[in-house]
Amino acid sequence: MTPSAPDAPISSVQKWAITFTVMVVAFMQILDTSVTNVILPHLQGSLSAGLDEVSWVITSYLAANAVIIPATGWLTGLFGRRRFFLICATVFVASSFVSGAAPDLTTLIVARIFQGLGGGPIIPISQAILWEIFPFHQRGLAMAVWGVGFILGPILGPTVGGYLADQWSWRWIFYINLPVGIVGFFMASVFLFDSPYMRRSARIDWWGLGLMIAGFGCLQLVLDRGERQDWFESPTIVAMAIVAVGALAGFLIRELTASEPILDLTVFTDRNFATGATLSTIVGFGTFAGMLLVAVFTQKLLGYDAWTSGLVLAPGGLGNIFSLFASGIVTRVDQRVMLGFGCLLNAVSLYMMTSLTLGMDYWALALPRFIQGFAAGFIYVPLSTLTLATIRRDKLVNATAVYSMARNLGGSVGIAVVTTLLAQRSQVHQTTLVSHITAWDPATRERLAQWASHFATRGSDTFTAERQAMAMLYRETVAQAQLLAYADDFWLLAAMFMAVPLILPFMHRIRLGSRGAAGAQATERSPAHAVEENAR
Repeated sequence: MTPSAPDAPISSVQKWAITFTVMVVAFMQILDTSVTNVILPHLQGSLSAGLDEVSWVITSYLAANAVIIPATGWLTGLFGRRRFFLICATVFVASSFVSGAAPDLTTLIVARIFQGLGGGPIIPISQAILWEIFPFHQRGLAMAVWGVGFILGPILGPTVGGYLADQWSWRWIFYINLPVGIVGFFMASVFLFDSPYMRRSARIDWWGLGLMIAGFGCLQLVLDRGERQDWFESPTIVAMAIVAVGALAGFLIRELTASEPILDLTVFTDRNFATGATLSTIVGFGTFAGMLLVAVFTQKLLGYDAWTSGLVLAPGGLGNIFSLFASGIVTRVDQRVMLGFGCLLNAVSLYMMTSLTLGMDYWALALPRFIQGFAAGFIYVPLSTLTLATIRRDKLVNATAVYSMARNLGGSVGIAVVTTLLAQRSQVHQTTLVSHITAWDPATRERLAQWASHFATRGSDTFTAERQAMAMLYRETVAQAQLLAYADDFWLLAAMFMAVPLILPFMHRIRLGSRGAAGAQATERSPAHAVEENAR
């Protein structure tokens, strides 16, 4: 079946068919980003490898994502949007099969690199497609529906991955991509089309390509491996950081001077886009770091298994579904007010997480997650509207690639920062707490007596019971120190989201023009003209 031309009227049925198509493929990619976190112990046993070795299964995927996403706009122009989307889906599905059938760790890591290369461009291309086919007054709803897959992926990843790995095998977390990917491929081949205004790349900028791969690849490796290798105490991390800084500086200069750059940085001349990309980094920092903290806290301190830990994250998806109803007002209200409300609501949920205790129940964790999910609907839809509405159509894929890169970079930096702070603040709090535990402190003596009595009733002699009581008191002190460190991290994230409204005055409100044409006009005209006409 030949897809309809983009200049021809697109029926409502075809619009939503395209939406469902890109949502299915994007959900598959997002799910695979988080699903591998819970199978590392299974990989250790199955492939006879250490934790540091199997962690490359995650690192290789993220590094490949970081390399390919900035080049999405250029590759789309090189191959054509529809063909490139199908190539990405094919590479992702094929590498998923190889990952599941991998006989050793090396094969699995190589297959994961190709998974990252195939999956990375899917998100920005999906966003650009939806932004193009829907008129301005419907884009909020379309992005919200597509966003359900984006939100549910990290939530279902740990639960689905944990269940499949426990009940069947870790290989099934990759095999499950096959039917989803095949269905998505055939739907994309039927419904997607190329737009005639997209400019095809005439030649390859080899210098820009090489600098991009070296810069973004090394940067992702530094962020992902730095905390494990004690950051700049490691010569490897220092070397990769130097390469990343030098290559990215060269890449920036090259892209600003090349006649056909791989990454078109002129989109940053649009004030809304430049501010929105910055906010995307902050939101990505807080969102990814917050989800990681909840998952690690529930498993390490509360003793939840992967399945139960995933269920703690699940209310976020439910809250996001409720906030979908707000997407219909994104063109009728000031998007900056809507975004500010969502960020402040998210800050409230993170503030609630600063009151962590070792005895808190499931619902005490689920309520903040529900509020976070509800707030997400007031963040992502208005933020994408403010950021992309004034971008010309021929620059849209490039702009969504930069937008996605900013979010992913923020997420990588956020995870690196909170894990490092978690380790450092745990040591600080442990030192402080230990200094207050003395033999002359009544509370300390009482707690030791309780533990000694506990072990004595279970058959230990007096000397052994006292030693066991000291060990338990030390474990409690370490756990409390870690608890305080988690609270510090959540305070940091809450403060970041509270600061977002201070940046919003730098953005212009996007207004719905007569007969809903403002969005279309904005994409056809220059950003400056669009802002002048649509913004206050």
